[in-house]
Amino acid sequence: MPVPAATVRPVRRADLPTVAAVYGHYALHSVATFDETPRSLAEWELKCGDLAGRGLPFLVAEEAERVVGFAYAGPYRPKPAYRYTVEDTVYLAPEATGRGLGAALLGELIEGCARAGAQRIIAVIAEPGGDASAALHRRFGFTEAGRLTAVGYKHGRRLDTLLLQRAL
Repeated sequence: MPVPAATVRPVRRADLPTVAAVYGHYALHSVATFDETPRSLAEWELKCGDLAGRGLPFLVAEEAERVVGFAYAGPYRPKPAYRYTVEDTVYLAPEATGRGLGAALLGELIEGCARAGAQRIIAVIAEPGGDASAALHRRFGFTEAGRLTAVGYKHGRRLDTLLLQRAL
């Protein structure tokens, strides 16, 4: 795997418009997220503040002073018994895929989750369509925990979710 010429660092407020644009592309044009409309900048600001308040990582990959991807870990579910389990999110700008940036983000995200006291990370991946994401997670030791069939409907088709998990 080539080493990307990128820096992975914590998100800054100034990065959020680019984060919103990257995510918005996937909301509109893919099944990588079950969101069907882009999130507003205000929603991203709330997400960023919430994760910071919880001590959870929110990272960006930057190349040539331009944000080309992001990753964060948020609570898996809101009930207190899930407090040591997080769900990860990793997105790259479409032109930045296939260069090892997802691996750079996910590796740093896993370390940040461990520092935050998480004990399990869950990845929820849409299928069909999430082969690259599933392969990335498996390279980092995630194993299949299950599959929920036909739980999503987007772009005129039923979608499954593949659940992968990793202990920290």
